[in-house]
Amino acid sequence: MPIRLGLDLRGGTQIVLETRSTPTTDADAEATDRTVEVLRGRIDALGVAEPTIVRSGDHRVVVELPGVQDPQQAADVLGRTAQLTVHSVLGPAEVTGKPGDTGAEKEAGNPGKAGEAGEAGKADSDRSGERVLPDESGRPLRLDGAALTGQDVKGADARFDQQGGAGWHVTVDFEDAGSDRWARVTGEAACHPAGDDRRRIAIVLDDKIISSPQVDPSVACGAGISGGSTRITGSFDDAEARELALLVEGGALPVPVETVEQRTIGATLGDEAISAGTWAAVVGTALTALFIIAVYRLMGALAAVALLCYGLISYAALAAIGATLTLPGLAGFVLAIGMAVDANVLVFERAREEQAARGRPSTRSALTAGFRSAFSAIADSNITTLIAAALLFFLASGPVKGFGVTLGIGVLASMVSALLITRVLTEFAASRPSVLRRPRLTGIAGTGPVRDALLRRDPFLMRRPRRWLAASGAVLVLAGSGVLARGLDFGIEFTGGRLIEYSTATEVDPERARTALAEAGFPRAVVQSSGDHGLTVRTEELTDDEAAAVTGAVGALGGDTVKVRDELIGPSLGEELRRDALIALGLALGAQLLYLAARFRLLFGTAAVGALAHDVVVLVGVFAWLGKPIDGVFLAALLTVVGYSVNDSVVLFDRVRELLGKDRGTPFARLANRAILQTLPRTVNTGTGAVLILAALAVLAEGSLTDFALALLIGVVVGTYSSVFTAAPLAVELHGRAAGRRTPRRAGRADPTAEKPGSRRPRRQEVSQGEV
Repeated sequence: MPIRLGLDLRGGTQIVLETRSTPTTDADAEATDRTVEVLRGRIDALGVAEPTIVRSGDHRVVVELPGVQDPQQAADVLGRTAQLTVHSVLGPAEVTGKPGDTGAEKEAGNPGKAGEAGEAGKADSDRSGERVLPDESGRPLRLDGAALTGQDVKGADARFDQQGGAGWHVTVDFEDAGSDRWARVTGEAACHPAGDDRRRIAIVLDDKIISSPQVDPSVACGAGISGGSTRITGSFDDAEARELALLVEGGALPVPVETVEQRTIGATLGDEAISAGTWAAVVGTALTALFIIAVYRLMGALAAVALLCYGLISYAALAAIGATLTLPGLAGFVLAIGMAVDANVLVFERAREEQAARGRPSTRSALTAGFRSAFSAIADSNITTLIAAALLFFLASGPVKGFGVTLGIGVLASMVSALLITRVLTEFAASRPSVLRRPRLTGIAGTGPVRDALLRRDPFLMRRPRRWLAASGAVLVLAGSGVLARGLDFGIEFTGGRLIEYSTATEVDPERARTALAEAGFPRAVVQSSGDHGLTVRTEELTDDEAAAVTGAVGALGGDTVKVRDELIGPSLGEELRRDALIALGLALGAQLLYLAARFRLLFGTAAVGALAHDVVVLVGVFAWLGKPIDGVFLAALLTVVGYSVNDSVVLFDRVRELLGKDRGTPFARLANRAILQTLPRTVNTGTGAVLILAALAVLAEGSLTDFALALLIGVVVGTYSSVFTAAPLAVELHGRAAGRRTPRRAGRADPTAEKPGSRRPRRQEVSQGEV
């Protein structure tokens, strides 16, 4: 089963909607912006992942949907006003006008206006008078003004009644005020005898009675139905019930919309860019696998096989849930691949320590001890990442939500790969007689060149932690000054821009058009094919001369070129989407801090989040200095860097916690230094593996993929540095201040974690003492 690809990788369906003014509401830019947010909710409920929704001009909304199997059904759902109202039935009607007339209009003999969607979104627009509508059987009923509207709805859900035999129905839950009104209107209807039309309640959607049930005889007059919920029944199948539920819950459009265009569009990334990116990913992954094999030999080769299994598991999971894969989703996979490699490196390095420290009788016993010792670090780093992925999925939307989906799947698959598949393969291989006779073949019989160099020199890196913090602060100020000096160059997704659509005499290859526009001075232009001879260009805001240059570049390729549309467009990452993403990211960081505080100490959690904030500011600042755009691609890279940075810090602090449990008499700075030296081989090997795949993307890929790889490269380097030289010194300083506050209360008792001035501890080979 193939995975659905997003708009940036494959393209999809474009639907252009136009808002219409009504006697009560003007379809201005503000109303169109509100329409965009309602449409976004409906599309999310439809299950379409990674859509693009932008306002075009003051009256149009351009919706691009990837992988939609039934575009017409999607257009119908998006175009419905979905104005829900609940009415008391006054009795059967003797129609003298048209169904839909209000009472006043009937008396005057004028045709009704109540069906006009201009009243959509107004809470009490239908409460002004009576109206006549046919019920489900076609018999006209006289309805009172609306007692409840869609604004009183808290939620709606499609359900199947197996016991009662009612089939599919929609359960509607009302808000508190709506619940009181529901009880009142049903209590009034219950005062009429059974079978009387006045005992019925009419539920109306877009001027059509979709259900008009009688109040149950068990309901007493004046008491009404409490609980604040009702059921909409009818001859629904499952698709119709779900569609009705999402329309009711999503709310009414503030103004009616009309579908004016519907077409197939091409990918925003060109075929050559996608092919180059795919080739770069293959080369980078192969280089990473070769590096792991070179360092860990047989165990590394088996880990590479486990990574292949990780890819298959992730692919199957994405296909099974029907996910849509986009560039931000690929970013989640890059991070998950790094975490899968990291888990294997953690295990192998711990096995090396076990082999050297305790003289394990066999490689298999060292591997078993390595898996056992590394489990807590692997679990903690993956759980913190899963917390972030879950919050991004449930609270965010758009590309940020897609990142959360693929990241969560990738992390779970990487844990299965590292803790199950790698373990089975390596322990089986390590027990073979041919391997037992040649222990050096395994790659874990020795300590490795990085660890050997550290043991020879035994540097005390945490002797002066404030110097490292000062260096980090200097980097922070230098990067942050880029934001102040040059500002941030936000991309079209955040600022909006200009959309120009052309009809060309001959078909134009979008890739050639991108190249021509880049040569004309518009390297960030988003070019998509539209139909057979159509081309859509999205750029930042343009002057008239710049727009003419764009037209000239397209005309040189397409011959006789006609400009079909030229409009200003709003941001695809709208204000609400950006706000939701920031809230989700903030809650994710807070949840990670709480987890780290509970799992380790609040001190460690604070230091890890501090290092994370350092990495984010540095990455944003470097992009500001380089003049690179802050767009959706950068957002994906930034989220990846956040996960990578936390992962590095968790591994370090897991080792600090372990050493603290074994040796409370040694000063904290010494323990932190020992943890750094013991985990540095893992940090170097994991970082090298990540750099290889990212360097391949940066060199071999094209366009936005290059910026994506560059951002990740910067993030990996800064994240590796900050976990050692920002998080650890910050933890040492915070620990020292906490110890200093405790000293006065101890009435002269010495703090065992403080090191005497001028004293120097003898150099020790940490691994030989068996501490891991």
